[in-house]
Amino acid sequence: MDLTQEQWEQQQVAATNAVILDVRSQEEFDQGHIPQAQLLDIRQPQAFMDGIAELDRNKTYFVYCRSGARSAQACQIMQQNGIASVYNLLGGIMEWEGAIE
Repeated sequence: MDLTQEQWEQQQVAATNAVILDVRSQEEFDQGHIPQAQLLDIRQPQAFMDGIAELDRNKTYFVYCRSGARSAQACQIMQQNGIASVYNLLGGIMEWEGAIE
């Protein structure tokens, strides 16, 4: 499900088991990321699929990338692999107005 930044943040607060996933590259992640985000690079297909296999299916995942395209794809893949609660950040980190580490 696609969410605006405001909706994304509200859903995160409401979810007791929220996990933030950054699906960009290591280089992009190192240049700045949303606090507490975990990196899972979608452009490394095998590592990405291995990472998804290890995720807790009972948690709620908030996924973002640079513009929202890769994260939308990541959300689809995650749902196809049995993770029900997945939210995509519309506009990605380019439109993010919150804190960045």
